[in-house]
Amino acid sequence: MTLASALVWGVAHFVTGRRVAGGLLLALYAAIVAALAGAATLYRSDLVHYAVQPAVLQRASAALVALGVLWILVVVRSYLLLRPTRLAAGARTLGAAAVAVMCFAVAVPVAWSAHSTYVYRDALTSIFRTGSENGKPVDTKDPFNGQPRVNILLLGGDSAADRTGVRTDSVTLASVDTKTGDTVLLSLPRNLERFPMPPGPARDRFPYGFTGDGPQNPGLLNEVYEYAENHPDVVPGVAKKRRGPELLKATVAGVLGLRVDYYILVDMFGFADIVDAMGGVKLKITEPIPYGLQGGVLQPGYRTLKGKEALWYGRSRTNSSDYVRMSRQKCLMRAIAEQADPQTVLTSFDKLAAAAKRTLSTDIPQELLPALMKLSNRVKNGAQIRSLQFVPPLIYTGNPDFDKIRTLASDAVNSDPRQVSSKPSGTPTASPTTSPTASPDPQDGGEPSKPSSKPVSLETSCP
Repeated sequence: MTLASALVWGVAHFVTGRRVAGGLLLALYAAIVAALAGAATLYRSDLVHYAVQPAVLQRASAALVALGVLWILVVVRSYLLLRPTRLAAGARTLGAAAVAVMCFAVAVPVAWSAHSTYVYRDALTSIFRTGSENGKPVDTKDPFNGQPRVNILLLGGDSAADRTGVRTDSVTLASVDTKTGDTVLLSLPRNLERFPMPPGPARDRFPYGFTGDGPQNPGLLNEVYEYAENHPDVVPGVAKKRRGPELLKATVAGVLGLRVDYYILVDMFGFADIVDAMGGVKLKITEPIPYGLQGGVLQPGYRTLKGKEALWYGRSRTNSSDYVRMSRQKCLMRAIAEQADPQTVLTSFDKLAAAAKRTLSTDIPQELLPALMKLSNRVKNGAQIRSLQFVPPLIYTGNPDFDKIRTLASDAVNSDPRQVSSKPSGTPTASPTTSPTASPDPQDGGEPSKPSSKPVSLETSCP
Protein backbone atom coordinates (compact mmCIF):
# COMPACT_ATOMS: atom_id res chain seq x y z
CA MET A 1 0.00 0.00 0.00
CA THR A 2 2.92 2.34 0.66
CA LEU A 3 4.25 1.59 -2.83
CA ALA A 4 0.80 2.36 -4.25
CA SER A 5 0.81 5.65 -2.34
CA ALA A 6 4.21 6.47 -3.78
CA LEU A 7 2.83 5.95 -7.28
CA VAL A 8 -0.52 7.69 -6.66
CA TRP A 9 -0.62 10.12 -3.76
CA GLY A 10 -3.45 9.75 -1.24
CA VAL A 11 -4.04 5.97 -1.43
CA ALA A 12 -2.83 5.38 2.14
CA HIS A 13 -4.96 8.21 3.47
CA PHE A 14 -8.11 6.83 1.82
CA VAL A 15 -7.41 3.32 3.16
CA THR A 16 -7.01 4.64 6.70
CA GLY A 17 -10.16 6.77 6.50
CA ARG A 18 -8.50 10.15 6.09
CA ARG A 19 -10.61 11.14 3.09
CA VAL A 20 -10.07 14.91 3.21
CA ALA A 21 -6.28 14.63 3.35
CA GLY A 22 -6.37 11.86 0.75
CA GLY A 23 -8.56 13.93 -1.56
CA LEU A 24 -6.25 16.94 -1.29
CA LEU A 25 -3.16 14.84 -2.02
CA LEU A 26 -4.86 13.12 -4.95
CA ALA A 27 -6.02 16.46 -6.37
CA LEU A 28 -2.51 17.93 -6.06
CA TYR A 29 -1.01 14.83 -7.69
CA ALA A 30 -3.53 14.97 -10.54
CA ALA A 31 -2.79 18.67 -11.08
CA ILE A 32 0.94 18.03 -11.27
CA VAL A 33 0.52 15.14 -13.72
CA ALA A 34 -1.90 17.16 -15.86
CA ALA A 35 0.48 20.13 -15.91
CA LEU A 36 3.43 17.96 -16.99
CA ALA A 37 1.35 16.18 -19.64
CA GLY A 38 0.07 19.49 -20.99
CA ALA A 39 3.56 20.96 -21.07
CA ALA A 40 4.89 17.93 -22.97
CA THR A 41 2.08 17.98 -25.55
CA LEU A 42 -0.08 21.08 -25.90
CA TYR A 43 2.54 23.61 -24.75
CA ARG A 44 5.67 21.88 -25.98
CA SER A 45 6.68 24.80 -28.18
CA ASP A 46 6.46 27.17 -25.21
CA LEU A 47 8.92 25.00 -23.27
CA VAL A 48 11.63 26.03 -25.73
CA HIS A 49 10.77 29.65 -25.00
CA TYR A 50 11.08 29.17 -21.24
CA ALA A 51 14.08 26.84 -21.39
CA VAL A 52 16.45 29.69 -22.24
CA GLN A 53 15.28 32.11 -19.55
CA PRO A 54 17.56 31.94 -16.48
CA ALA A 55 14.89 33.26 -14.09
CA VAL A 56 12.48 30.52 -15.17
CA LEU A 57 15.20 27.90 -14.85
CA GLN A 58 15.99 29.04 -11.31
CA ARG A 59 12.35 28.72 -10.31
CA ALA A 60 12.14 25.34 -12.04
CA SER A 61 15.14 24.07 -10.10
CA ALA A 62 13.61 25.20 -6.80
CA ALA A 63 10.26 23.64 -7.77
CA LEU A 64 11.93 20.30 -8.51
CA VAL A 65 13.61 20.28 -5.10
CA ALA A 66 10.30 21.12 -3.41
CA LEU A 67 8.53 18.39 -5.38
CA GLY A 68 11.13 15.82 -4.36
CA VAL A 69 10.89 16.74 -0.67
CA LEU A 70 7.08 16.63 -0.76
CA TRP A 71 7.07 13.27 -2.55
CA ILE A 72 9.41 11.75 0.04
CA LEU A 73 7.24 13.10 2.87
CA VAL A 74 4.16 11.51 1.26
CA VAL A 75 5.93 8.13 1.09
CA VAL A 76 7.13 8.27 4.69
CA ARG A 77 3.79 9.49 6.04
CA SER A 78 1.90 6.82 4.09
CA TYR A 79 4.05 4.09 5.64
CA LEU A 80 3.57 5.48 9.15
CA LEU A 81 -0.20 5.51 8.66
CA LEU A 82 -0.32 1.98 7.30
CA ARG A 83 2.25 0.25 9.49
CA PRO A 84 0.75 -2.20 12.02
CA THR A 85 1.32 -1.20 15.62
CA ARG A 86 2.88 -4.52 16.53
CA LEU A 87 5.69 -5.71 14.34
CA ALA A 88 8.73 -7.84 15.02
CA ALA A 89 12.11 -6.12 14.90
CA GLY A 90 12.99 -7.89 11.65
CA ALA A 91 9.76 -6.82 10.00
CA ARG A 92 10.27 -3.22 11.13
CA THR A 93 13.78 -3.25 9.67
CA LEU A 94 12.57 -4.69 6.36
CA GLY A 95 9.73 -2.17 6.21
CA ALA A 96 12.03 0.76 6.92
CA ALA A 97 14.49 -0.51 4.29
CA ALA A 98 11.71 -0.82 1.69
CA VAL A 99 10.57 2.73 2.40
CA ALA A 100 14.17 3.97 2.18
CA VAL A 101 14.48 2.34 -1.26
CA MET A 102 11.28 4.06 -2.40
CA CYS A 103 12.53 7.42 -1.13
CA PHE A 104 15.84 6.85 -2.90
CA ALA A 105 13.99 5.99 -6.13
CA VAL A 106 12.16 9.31 -5.85
CA ALA A 107 15.17 11.39 -4.79
CA VAL A 108 17.63 10.30 -7.50
CA PRO A 109 15.73 11.44 -10.63
CA VAL A 110 14.48 14.59 -8.90
CA ALA A 111 17.98 15.46 -7.68
CA TRP A 112 19.43 14.76 -11.13
CA SER A 113 16.81 16.98 -12.78
CA ALA A 114 17.39 19.80 -10.32
CA HIS A 115 21.17 19.49 -10.71
CA SER A 116 20.96 19.46 -14.52
CA THR A 117 18.71 22.51 -14.48
CA TYR A 118 21.21 24.32 -12.25
CA VAL A 119 24.15 23.32 -14.48
CA TYR A 120 22.25 24.40 -17.57
CA ARG A 121 21.34 27.76 -16.05
CA ASP A 122 24.95 28.30 -14.96
CA ALA A 123 26.24 27.57 -18.47
CA LEU A 124 23.56 29.81 -19.98
CA THR A 125 24.39 32.81 -17.80
CA SER A 126 28.15 32.24 -18.20
CA ILE A 127 28.00 32.29 -22.01
CA PHE A 128 25.15 34.74 -22.65
CA ARG A 129 24.96 38.10 -20.88
CA THR A 130 21.87 40.22 -20.53
CA GLY A 131 21.19 43.02 -22.99
CA SER A 132 21.81 45.62 -20.29
CA GLU A 133 25.24 44.11 -19.58
CA ASN A 134 26.51 44.06 -23.15
CA GLY A 135 24.73 47.17 -24.38
CA LYS A 136 22.40 45.28 -26.72
CA PRO A 137 18.85 45.68 -25.36
CA VAL A 138 16.23 43.45 -26.97
CA ASP A 139 12.55 44.17 -27.48
CA THR A 140 11.06 40.76 -26.65
CA LYS A 141 7.92 41.61 -28.68
CA ASP A 142 10.04 42.32 -31.77
CA PRO A 143 13.38 40.63 -31.06
CA PHE A 144 14.78 41.13 -34.56
CA ASN A 145 13.71 44.79 -34.79
CA GLY A 146 11.53 44.12 -37.82
CA GLN A 147 14.52 42.98 -39.89
CA PRO A 148 13.89 40.14 -42.36
CA ARG A 149 17.28 38.58 -41.61
CA VAL A 150 19.55 38.20 -38.60
CA ASN A 151 23.28 38.04 -39.38
CA ILE A 152 25.55 36.18 -36.97
CA LEU A 153 29.32 36.01 -37.41
CA LEU A 154 30.63 32.49 -36.71
CA LEU A 155 34.29 32.47 -35.72
CA GLY A 156 36.68 29.59 -35.09
CA GLY A 157 39.67 30.56 -32.94
CA ASP A 158 42.91 28.62 -32.53
CA SER A 159 43.97 29.66 -29.02
CA ALA A 160 45.99 27.03 -27.16
CA ALA A 161 48.65 26.68 -24.46
CA ASP A 162 51.47 26.80 -27.03
CA ARG A 163 50.01 29.76 -28.97
CA THR A 164 49.90 33.47 -28.24
CA GLY A 165 46.53 35.12 -28.60
CA VAL A 166 43.64 34.13 -30.85
CA ARG A 167 43.75 33.74 -34.62
CA THR A 168 40.30 33.44 -36.20
CA ASP A 169 41.05 30.87 -38.89
CA SER A 170 37.36 30.34 -39.64
CA VAL A 171 35.24 33.40 -40.53
CA THR A 172 31.67 32.80 -41.70
CA LEU A 173 28.66 35.08 -41.66
CA ALA A 174 25.40 33.15 -41.20
CA SER A 175 22.54 35.20 -42.64
CA VAL A 176 19.26 33.67 -41.45
CA ASP A 177 15.78 34.53 -42.72
CA THR A 178 13.79 35.32 -39.56
CA LYS A 179 10.57 33.93 -41.03
CA THR A 180 11.64 30.73 -42.78
CA GLY A 181 15.01 29.91 -41.21
CA ASP A 182 16.63 29.64 -44.68
CA THR A 183 20.32 30.31 -44.13
CA VAL A 184 23.20 31.49 -46.30
CA LEU A 185 26.74 30.90 -45.02
CA LEU A 186 29.14 33.51 -46.44
CA SER A 187 32.72 32.38 -45.84
CA LEU A 188 35.78 34.59 -46.01
CA PRO A 189 39.24 32.98 -46.23
CA ARG A 190 41.56 33.54 -43.31
CA ASN A 191 44.31 34.84 -45.63
CA LEU A 192 42.22 37.64 -47.18
CA GLU A 193 44.43 40.74 -47.61
CA ARG A 194 44.15 44.50 -48.18
CA PHE A 195 40.60 44.61 -46.87
CA PRO A 196 39.22 47.99 -45.77
CA MET A 197 38.98 48.80 -42.09
CA PRO A 198 35.85 50.36 -40.57
CA PRO A 199 35.67 54.17 -40.33
CA GLY A 200 37.30 55.68 -37.25
CA PRO A 201 40.65 55.00 -35.58
CA ALA A 202 41.15 51.73 -37.47
CA ARG A 203 40.60 53.39 -40.87
CA ASP A 204 42.84 56.29 -39.84
CA ARG A 205 45.67 53.87 -39.03
CA PHE A 206 45.14 51.73 -42.16
CA PRO A 207 43.67 54.10 -44.81
CA TYR A 208 44.48 51.73 -47.69
CA GLY A 209 43.52 48.48 -46.01
CA PHE A 210 44.87 46.37 -43.16
CA THR A 211 48.62 45.74 -43.35
CA GLY A 212 49.21 44.00 -40.03
CA ASP A 213 51.74 44.55 -37.31
CA GLY A 214 55.26 43.49 -38.20
CA PRO A 215 56.79 40.63 -40.24
CA GLN A 216 55.03 37.92 -38.23
CA ASN A 217 51.65 39.52 -38.94
CA PRO A 218 51.56 40.48 -42.64
CA GLY A 219 47.97 41.73 -42.62
CA LEU A 220 45.63 38.75 -43.01
CA LEU A 221 41.98 38.64 -41.95
CA ASN A 222 42.68 36.13 -39.18
CA GLU A 223 44.94 38.71 -37.44
CA VAL A 224 42.29 41.40 -36.88
CA TYR A 225 40.86 39.91 -33.67
CA GLU A 226 44.21 39.72 -31.88
CA TYR A 227 45.37 43.08 -33.27
CA ALA A 228 42.39 44.81 -31.69
CA GLU A 229 43.01 43.08 -28.36
CA ASN A 230 46.63 44.27 -28.39
CA HIS A 231 45.81 47.82 -29.61
CA PRO A 232 42.90 49.23 -27.57
CA ASP A 233 43.26 52.61 -29.26
CA VAL A 234 41.76 51.25 -32.51
CA VAL A 235 38.56 50.30 -30.64
CA PRO A 236 38.28 53.05 -28.01
CA GLY A 237 35.96 52.53 -25.08
CA VAL A 238 35.60 48.77 -25.58
CA ALA A 239 36.67 46.40 -22.80
CA LYS A 240 39.33 43.72 -23.14
CA LYS A 241 38.15 40.47 -24.79
CA ARG A 242 35.44 42.47 -26.55
CA ARG A 243 37.74 44.61 -28.68
CA GLY A 244 38.61 41.76 -31.03
CA PRO A 245 35.02 40.75 -31.79
CA GLU A 246 33.88 44.35 -32.25
CA LEU A 247 36.62 45.26 -34.73
CA LEU A 248 36.26 42.00 -36.63
CA LYS A 249 32.47 42.39 -36.84
CA ALA A 250 32.84 45.90 -38.25
CA THR A 251 35.55 44.73 -40.66
CA VAL A 252 33.48 41.82 -42.00
CA ALA A 253 30.48 44.15 -42.32
CA GLY A 254 32.55 46.44 -44.53
CA VAL A 255 33.95 43.59 -46.64
CA LEU A 256 30.55 41.98 -47.29
CA GLY A 257 28.41 45.12 -47.24
CA LEU A 258 26.13 43.40 -44.72
CA ARG A 259 25.07 44.35 -41.23
CA VAL A 260 26.65 42.05 -38.62
CA ASP A 261 24.34 41.72 -35.63
CA TYR A 262 26.14 39.29 -33.32
CA TYR A 263 29.09 36.93 -33.16
CA ILE A 264 29.84 33.49 -31.74
CA LEU A 265 33.47 32.46 -31.19
CA VAL A 266 34.25 28.75 -30.82
CA ASP A 267 37.69 27.78 -29.57
CA MET A 268 38.75 25.07 -32.00
CA PHE A 269 40.54 22.94 -29.40
CA GLY A 270 37.60 23.14 -27.02
CA PHE A 271 35.40 22.23 -29.98
CA ALA A 272 36.84 18.72 -29.78
CA ASP A 273 35.44 18.42 -26.23
CA ILE A 274 31.95 19.26 -27.51
CA VAL A 275 32.17 16.55 -30.18
CA ASP A 276 33.38 14.02 -27.59
CA ALA A 277 30.52 15.00 -25.25
CA MET A 278 28.11 14.30 -28.13
CA GLY A 279 29.59 10.83 -28.53
CA GLY A 280 31.28 11.75 -31.80
CA VAL A 281 29.98 12.95 -35.14
CA LYS A 282 29.11 10.76 -38.14
CA LEU A 283 30.52 11.82 -41.50
CA LYS A 284 31.23 10.42 -44.93
CA ILE A 285 34.90 10.91 -45.82
CA THR A 286 35.52 10.88 -49.57
CA GLU A 287 39.33 10.80 -49.61
CA PRO A 288 42.17 10.02 -47.16
CA ILE A 289 42.82 12.92 -44.77
CA PRO A 290 46.12 13.01 -42.82
CA TYR A 291 45.40 12.89 -39.09
CA GLY A 292 47.65 13.95 -36.22
CA LEU A 293 51.39 14.33 -36.07
CA GLN A 294 52.23 10.62 -36.06
CA GLY A 295 51.21 9.90 -39.63
CA GLY A 296 47.64 8.80 -38.98
CA VAL A 297 45.04 8.99 -41.74
CA LEU A 298 41.24 9.35 -41.70
CA GLN A 299 40.28 6.72 -44.24
CA PRO A 300 37.40 7.15 -46.74
CA GLY A 301 33.98 5.83 -45.83
CA TYR A 302 31.29 6.47 -43.25
CA ARG A 303 33.03 7.25 -39.95
CA THR A 304 32.12 8.31 -36.45
CA LEU A 305 34.83 10.84 -35.62
CA LYS A 306 35.97 11.56 -32.11
CA GLY A 307 36.67 15.14 -31.06
CA LYS A 308 40.31 15.36 -32.14
CA GLU A 309 39.56 13.50 -35.37
CA ALA A 310 36.72 15.91 -36.17
CA LEU A 311 39.08 18.80 -35.46
CA TRP A 312 41.66 17.40 -37.87
CA TYR A 313 38.95 16.76 -40.45
CA GLY A 314 38.02 20.45 -40.33
CA ARG A 315 41.58 21.82 -40.13
CA SER A 316 43.86 19.54 -42.14
CA ARG A 317 45.57 21.21 -45.10
CA THR A 318 47.97 18.41 -46.00
CA ASN A 319 47.56 17.59 -49.71
CA SER A 320 44.73 20.15 -49.88
CA SER A 321 44.28 23.87 -49.21
CA ASP A 322 42.67 26.46 -46.98
CA TYR A 323 39.74 26.55 -49.35
CA VAL A 324 39.15 22.80 -49.39
CA ARG A 325 39.09 22.70 -45.60
CA MET A 326 36.62 25.62 -45.58
CA SER A 327 34.23 23.32 -47.45
CA ARG A 328 34.85 20.48 -44.99
CA GLN A 329 34.17 22.83 -42.08
CA LYS A 330 30.72 23.70 -43.47
CA CYS A 331 29.86 20.01 -43.83
CA LEU A 332 31.10 19.36 -40.30
CA MET A 333 28.90 22.18 -38.97
CA ARG A 334 25.91 20.72 -40.82
CA ALA A 335 26.53 17.22 -39.43
CA ILE A 336 26.78 18.46 -35.85
CA ALA A 337 23.61 20.53 -36.19
CA GLU A 338 21.71 17.48 -37.50
CA GLN A 339 23.04 15.04 -34.89
CA ALA A 340 22.72 17.20 -31.76
CA ASP A 341 19.36 15.66 -30.87
CA PRO A 342 17.66 15.94 -27.42
CA GLN A 343 18.65 12.39 -26.44
CA THR A 344 22.32 13.12 -27.12
CA VAL A 345 22.13 16.37 -25.17
CA LEU A 346 20.42 14.76 -22.15
CA THR A 347 22.78 11.81 -21.89
CA SER A 348 25.88 14.04 -22.00
CA PHE A 349 24.46 17.09 -20.30
CA ASP A 350 27.20 17.88 -17.76
CA LYS A 351 30.00 17.30 -20.27
CA LEU A 352 28.34 19.45 -22.93
CA ALA A 353 27.65 22.29 -20.49
CA ALA A 354 31.23 22.26 -19.19
CA ALA A 355 32.67 22.12 -22.72
CA ALA A 356 30.40 24.95 -23.87
CA LYS A 357 31.51 27.19 -20.99
CA ARG A 358 35.17 26.60 -21.89
CA THR A 359 34.68 26.88 -25.62
CA LEU A 360 32.05 29.49 -26.50
CA SER A 361 31.94 33.27 -26.24
CA THR A 362 29.31 35.55 -27.77
CA ASP A 363 27.53 38.88 -27.54
CA ILE A 364 24.08 37.40 -28.18
CA PRO A 365 21.85 38.68 -25.34
CA GLN A 366 19.94 36.29 -23.10
CA GLU A 367 16.69 38.02 -24.04
CA LEU A 368 17.15 37.04 -27.70
CA LEU A 369 17.56 33.33 -26.98
CA PRO A 370 13.83 32.38 -27.04
CA ALA A 371 13.46 33.87 -30.53
CA LEU A 372 16.71 32.24 -31.69
CA MET A 373 15.60 28.86 -30.33
CA LYS A 374 12.41 29.02 -32.37
CA LEU A 375 14.41 30.12 -35.39
CA SER A 376 16.92 27.30 -34.93
CA ASN A 377 14.07 24.78 -34.98
CA ARG A 378 13.10 26.10 -38.41
CA VAL A 379 16.72 25.82 -39.55
CA LYS A 380 16.90 22.25 -38.27
CA ASN A 381 13.52 21.16 -39.61
CA GLY A 382 13.49 21.72 -43.33
CA ALA A 383 15.08 25.14 -43.90
CA GLN A 384 17.59 25.31 -46.73
CA ILE A 385 21.23 25.93 -45.80
CA ARG A 386 23.41 27.24 -48.61
CA SER A 387 27.06 28.20 -48.69
CA LEU A 388 29.06 30.75 -50.70
CA GLN A 389 32.84 30.87 -50.32
CA PHE A 390 34.87 33.87 -51.48
CA VAL A 391 37.92 31.90 -52.57
CA PRO A 392 40.15 31.76 -55.68
CA PRO A 393 39.59 32.00 -58.57
CA LEU A 394 36.22 33.61 -57.77
CA ILE A 395 38.02 36.06 -55.44
CA TYR A 396 41.82 36.28 -55.20
CA THR A 397 42.77 36.77 -51.58
CA GLY A 398 45.88 38.86 -52.30
CA ASN A 399 44.00 41.31 -54.51
CA PRO A 400 40.28 41.07 -53.66
CA ASP A 401 37.58 42.73 -55.72
CA PHE A 402 35.47 44.09 -52.85
CA ASP A 403 32.75 45.47 -55.11
CA LYS A 404 32.29 41.97 -56.51
CA ILE A 405 32.22 40.46 -53.02
CA ARG A 406 29.48 42.87 -51.91
CA THR A 407 27.44 42.27 -55.06
CA LEU A 408 27.64 38.50 -54.65
CA ALA A 409 26.79 38.76 -50.95
CA SER A 410 23.80 40.96 -51.71
CA ASP A 411 22.55 38.56 -54.37
CA ALA A 412 23.07 35.58 -52.05
CA VAL A 413 20.97 36.86 -49.17
CA ASN A 414 18.44 38.60 -51.45
CA SER A 415 17.90 41.32 -48.84
CA ASP A 416 16.40 44.76 -49.05
CA PRO A 417 18.47 48.00 -49.09
CA ARG A 418 18.20 48.36 -45.30
CA GLN A 419 20.61 45.42 -44.92
CA VAL A 420 22.87 45.48 -47.95
CA SER A 421 24.66 48.32 -49.65
CA SER A 422 26.79 47.79 -52.71
CA LYS A 423 29.59 49.76 -51.15
CA PRO A 424 29.82 51.18 -47.61
CA SER A 425 30.36 54.90 -47.55
CA GLY A 426 33.99 55.94 -47.70
CA THR A 427 35.33 52.39 -48.20
CA PRO A 428 38.51 52.18 -50.26
CA THR A 429 38.53 49.39 -52.82
CA ALA A 430 42.26 48.73 -52.81
CA SER A 431 45.67 50.02 -51.85
CA PRO A 432 47.31 52.37 -54.35
CA THR A 433 50.03 49.74 -54.78
CA THR A 434 47.55 47.09 -55.92
CA SER A 435 48.17 45.70 -59.37
CA PRO A 436 45.18 46.06 -61.70
CA THR A 437 45.51 42.46 -62.81
CA ALA A 438 44.75 39.72 -60.30
CA SER A 439 46.74 36.52 -60.22
CA PRO A 440 45.96 33.16 -58.69
CA ASP A 441 46.98 32.55 -55.10
CA PRO A 442 50.14 30.41 -55.08
CA GLN A 443 49.37 29.06 -51.61
CA ASP A 444 49.10 25.30 -51.10
CA GLY A 445 50.14 24.22 -54.54
CA GLY A 446 48.04 26.22 -56.95
CA GLU A 447 44.54 27.12 -57.93
CA PRO A 448 41.60 24.97 -56.76
CA SER A 449 38.66 24.06 -58.94
CA LYS A 450 36.49 27.01 -59.86
CA PRO A 451 33.98 27.79 -57.11
CA SER A 452 30.40 28.82 -57.78
CA SER A 453 29.47 32.49 -57.70
CA LYS A 454 26.07 31.47 -56.33
CA PRO A 455 25.42 29.90 -52.93
CA VAL A 456 25.14 26.11 -53.12
CA SER A 457 23.05 23.84 -50.92
CA LEU A 458 25.02 21.95 -48.27
CA GLU A 459 22.63 19.05 -48.73
CA THR A 460 23.88 18.55 -52.27
CA SER A 461 27.49 19.68 -51.84
CA CYS A 462 28.31 17.67 -48.70
CA PRO A 463 28.93 13.92 -49.14
